[in-house]
Amino acid sequence: MQAVLRTRERRHRVFLMTIGAVVLTWFAGYWALNAHEDSERKAAAARKHVHGERVWDADRLTYRHVKGAVDYPMTPPVGGDHYAAWMTCDGTVHTRPIRNENAVHSLEHGAVWVTYNDTATATDIKKLADTVTRTPYTLMSPVTGQSATITLSAWGHQLSVDTASDPRVRQFITAYVQGPQTPEPGAPCTGGLTSP
Repeated sequence: MQAVLRTRERRHRVFLMTIGAVVLTWFAGYWALNAHEDSERKAAAARKHVHGERVWDADRLTYRHVKGAVDYPMTPPVGGDHYAAWMTCDGTVHTRPIRNENAVHSLEHGAVWVTYNDTATATDIKKLADTVTRTPYTLMSPVTGQSATITLSAWGHQLSVDTASDPRVRQFITAYVQGPQTPEPGAPCTGGLTSP
């Protein structure tokens, strides 16, 4: 009788282990498929320009480390020479202006810099901050002298919008966070400067 019970228990354990292995295999396949589809969506978004964005020739954007201030031809800048230290851009929100030269270094690492001027509403600023804090390789700050209410900048790419609810905000971030325009893909966004 005990031998029969042991055999049943063994069969039951084998059955449960087989079911567990099947379930784990299914979850692993489902996760891999979703990761692949997400990667494909990002690649497709990166291949098409965001309506209304401006694009600069990446070959003309220099990226030397300098010690002095840089006179950028656009506000906010989308690339060019910059300081050796980058701004931490791991979903970092600054409530005061930051140095262009440090932010440009973050763009070189594949970050999207979200900026706003004094005409942005408190609601829009909060919505942008919520998006940035949930998105690695982004940073946000006010920019004095910026003509547009809200501007999103990546290396060589820039989009201006009137409100944070504009769907192109998400489209731009999806396309350019660590996008194909990144001069130093995989470079860190952590460990940089945390204050201006």
